[in-house]
Amino acid sequence: MHYIHVYFTRMDFENLRIFVEVVRRGSFAAVARDRNVDPSSVSRAVAALEEALGTRLFQRSTRRMGLTEAGNIYFGRVEALVDELDHARDEALAVSARPVGTLRLTASVAFGNQCLLPLLPNFRSLYPALKLELLLTDTNLDLVSERVDLAIRLGASLDSSLVGVKLCNTRYHVCVSPDYLNQGKPLRVPDDLSAHQSLLFTLPEFRSRWLFRDHAGTVSTVSIDGEVVISNALALRACALSGMGPALLANWLIGEDIAQGRLIDPFPNYEVTATDFDTGAWLLYPSRTYLPNKVRVMIDFLKQKFNDPIS
Repeated sequence: MHYIHVYFTRMDFENLRIFVEVVRRGSFAAVARDRNVDPSSVSRAVAALEEALGTRLFQRSTRRMGLTEAGNIYFGRVEALVDELDHARDEALAVSARPVGTLRLTASVAFGNQCLLPLLPNFRSLYPALKLELLLTDTNLDLVSERVDLAIRLGASLDSSLVGVKLCNTRYHVCVSPDYLNQGKPLRVPDDLSAHQSLLFTLPEFRSRWLFRDHAGTVSTVSIDGEVVISNALALRACALSGMGPALLANWLIGEDIAQGRLIDPFPNYEVTATDFDTGAWLLYPSRTYLPNKVRVMIDFLKQKFNDPIS
């Protein structure tokens, strides 16, 4: 306890928080971008911490930056302390105040544009004091190092350090434009796909075969091929709408297109997937004993909005 007392009488806690962020992010520049400040201010904060400690925490060179032995030991002891103090602050604020601070939320580009952006005005009206940083990327960010509070991913995480809550079920459809269906080769049964050039998603399991399950529960594997491979679901949808070929897309992305007749599912009596039939969108957040109020309200909001099944 004496160590902690001396520590807090000599050092600015914000400098300590910056030090932890630099270690997690791996660079001074990244932390400066996160905080929207000049990189020199981050360097000064770490330098002030090193001066107060009387030892160097980082080894710096023109090519790389890493922790010194002392820095590594120090980080191992103070990281949990910084997190616990932040949690204590959040708990205290949650008792008497509406959610405040900044919520960093990440999702894929397609899911974010199609499903999240339309909800933001409502969320902002409910929680005007809460700032939002929406990170739309098809890369699975590291939630801890990137300081992400909440992620929406189209599949449960295998990372045991994350907590996962299912947001909604999804269903995939093979879809084509009416023009393509009228002008192209027949698409009466799934096996007909082998004679078509499909529009393919870049993930390996989406590129060579699709799985179909009929009403009796019988699963069949259909080989597919195609000369257009795209890494973004929004772009795949655009190509399907333009009549370039069949695509396998999620209901949350093309449900309205099918309802309005812009796209057609030629196999409505089959379930179809590229991976497994139990697919969905999941809310993931770092495993902690305390869930910050800002994250809790977003989870509750999204679960309420997605409560009705997506057709």
